[in-house]
Amino acid sequence: MRTKVLRELKIKNKFVGTNHPPLVIAEMSGNHNQSLERALEIVDAAARTGAHALKIQTYTPDTMTLDLDEREFHINDPNSLWTGTSLYKLYGQAYTPWEWHKPIFDRAQKLGMIAFSTPFDDTSVDFLEDLDVPCYKIASFENTDLPLIRRVASTGKPLIISTGMASEAELDDTVKAAREAGCKDLVLLKCTSTYPAAADNTNILTIPYMRELFGCEVGLSDHTMGVGVSLASVALGATVIEKHFTLNRADGGVDSTFSMEPAEMAQLVQEAERAWQALGQISFGATEAEIKSLVFRRSLYIVQDVKAGDKLTTINMRAIRPGLGLAPKYYDFLIGKTVKIDIKKGTALSWDLIC
Repeated sequence: MRTKVLRELKIKNKFVGTNHPPLVIAEMSGNHNQSLERALEIVDAAARTGAHALKIQTYTPDTMTLDLDEREFHINDPNSLWTGTSLYKLYGQAYTPWEWHKPIFDRAQKLGMIAFSTPFDDTSVDFLEDLDVPCYKIASFENTDLPLIRRVASTGKPLIISTGMASEAELDDTVKAAREAGCKDLVLLKCTSTYPAAADNTNILTIPYMRELFGCEVGLSDHTMGVGVSLASVALGATVIEKHFTLNRADGGVDSTFSMEPAEMAQLVQEAERAWQALGQISFGATEAEIKSLVFRRSLYIVQDVKAGDKLTTINMRAIRPGLGLAPKYYDFLIGKTVKIDIKKGTALSWDLIC
C-alpha cells in the first residue's frame, strides 16, 4: 500500500517520493584512505552499481574537535572500531581534503550521479555553496546543532537529516529550525548510530510514523550489514536509502567494516526498485497480467461418462483444473442433481446440462 503522497521533491534530475523508486546514496566517508586516486575509483564504482548519488563529508579535524588525546577526547570504548585513538586523529584519517571536492563532484556528475556533502560548520557550508551543491545532509551527531541546521536551511536547498539518537522532542526542534530558516524540501532518515548497527536495534517502524508526524519525506541511513533492512524500509515508505560504500572491505579504512562493496550496492539499487514496484496499491481480483491464468483455476468437471437422467455424485463429478466449468462453490448444491443429456468424461459442467 502506498503511503500518503507529499509535495513532490526534486534533487537535480531525480524525483524523491513514494511515486518514484527510492533514491540510493553511496556514502564515501573516509573510505578513500587519503588517496584521491582511490576516491575517484570509488566514484566510478558507485556509478557502475547504479547508485543515484555520491556523498562525502566536508570538515577538517579542527572544525570537528580539539587536538587533545585525553579524557573525553580519547576513544577508550573497547567495542568501538576506533578505540585507542583520539577524536582529532580519527578525523585526520577520515576527512576528505577540501581540494579533492571539486574533482570528486565533477567525476560523479559526469557519470550521472548527484554529488553532495555533509557540512559540519559554517565554513564548510560556505565552501560547498561555492561548489553549488544541489542539496545537503546533516549527520546524526549534528542533528541537534540548530545553528548549523539554520545555516544550511537558509540556502533553500533540499536538506536530508539523519535522526540517530534524537528524541521526538529534539527532532521537533530540528524540523522547526530547518523550516523556519527556509527549508521547504526536507527528508528525515531513520538512523541507528552504531557502527555497524544490528537489525534488531534499527526500529524501522519509526519510518512511517516520522512521515505522518513531520509531514516530510523519510528514509533510512543504514549501518547494518547486507540489504535486508534497507529493503524492509522501502516497504515502510522509505524514499531515500543511504549506505556507506567502499571498493573492498579488506582494503581497510576508518569505515570499511560496515561499508558495502560494489556487488552489494548494485544488488541494493536493483532490489530497492523492485521492492518499491511491488508495493503497488490495495488490489483484489485478477490483475490484467493474471487474466490469462484464470483458466488454470479449479472448476467442476464430469470425470466419468454419464447418461441422461443420471445423478451427479462424488464419483462422476470433481473439482479439477482447468477452470472452464462451474465454480467449485456449487459442488455441494449439484450433488444429487440430474443431468439432461449424455455427457462424456472431461466435459466442463455448465447450468444448461443440469435439470
